[in-house]
Amino acid sequence: MAELAAAAPEQRSYRWLAAPLVAFAVGALTAGLLAAHDPRSKGYFQLFFSDPLHLKAAFASAAVVLACFQVFTAAWIFRRLPWEKPAWVNPAHRWSGRLAFVCTLPVAYHCIFKLGFRSPTTRVLAHSLLGCAVYGAFAAKVTIVRLHRFPRLVLPIAGGLLFALLIGALILTAAVTLLICLGLALLPAHRTARMHTAAVLRTE
Repeated sequence: MAELAAAAPEQRSYRWLAAPLVAFAVGALTAGLLAAHDPRSKGYFQLFFSDPLHLKAAFASAAVVLACFQVFTAAWIFRRLPWEKPAWVNPAHRWSGRLAFVCTLPVAYHCIFKLGFRSPTTRVLAHSLLGCAVYGAFAAKVTIVRLHRFPRLVLPIAGGLLFALLIGALILTAAVTLLICLGLALLPAHRTARMHTAAVLRTE
């Protein structure tokens, strides 16, 4: 009996990967369908920021910082770092993930419910697609965590995919573009440069 109790639980077969894949599809498609509307002119908020664009950039940057901390703590949990893992690492990993998700919500509110799914430029289309995929990847990762006993590499791959999509959606196609535009606007620039900056910001 003691030997049976000590035996490791049986690993799920790869057929169970259908569950997180379905979760990914449902999450991404739900976000896309909710965003299938023309841009709306009311209902934006900015809290203590100067405008909704700065709010989005700040929360997106916070989410990415927390996501980087997630990658670091995940490497610690999977014994990929040269230091012994202290007891606080697992709770810190869980709570940083929750906070990162919360930080994406103000961004998602404006992008999904106010601006909608848009494709005036390649950058904006990529931002829309990656943003929808982020919530699909989040749903897939939560499914993997809750069901347990997947093959060992499944959870790190799902976490890495979520991190990559988050970087693409919130930084490469959004926040960095805003910061570049703001930098151009602060230069003693020509009127054409300022007009170009304003045009780019309006597509966000």
